[in-house]
Amino acid sequence: MIGTEERRHLGVVRVDEAVAFARACAEDDPRFLDPARPDFSVHPMYLPSLLRGPRGGLDDEYRTDGMFADEVPGTAGLEVRLMAGGQDIAFHRPPPLGEQIEASRTIERVERKGRPGSEFLLITVTKTYRAATTGVLAAVTERFIVR
Repeated sequence: MIGTEERRHLGVVRVDEAVAFARACAEDDPRFLDPARPDFSVHPMYLPSLLRGPRGGLDDEYRTDGMFADEVPGTAGLEVRLMAGGQDIAFHRPPPLGEQIEASRTIERVERKGRPGSEFLLITVTKTYRAATTGVLAAVTERFIVR
């Protein structure tokens, strides 16, 4: 699966959902909370939080460890435990309101780590978030620990 790209449509960024996200983050900057402001903007962390689009996840889409069953490519259906292993984000431009957002995901590498008897896999995945007309919004490199 290394190098295989998957794409997911995440829907459109809506004002009410962007404001609700900023509030849930305890954001106090009015640029992210008041859509009537001329400098209103979607919080930059909103995009990386979108895993399923506006509808969110359904109960049967979660693993027992709390992650989505398909969040880490190649692990769906396996009896393994997953943990977040770090994230780097490069923001290119704010998410545009009302525009279709798509995320593409690619496994970059899989590494065996740890000591004998306590080995684990470290899977590195890149995600690129794009808007229909404005192009690349953010690039995310995520690492997942698989035991």
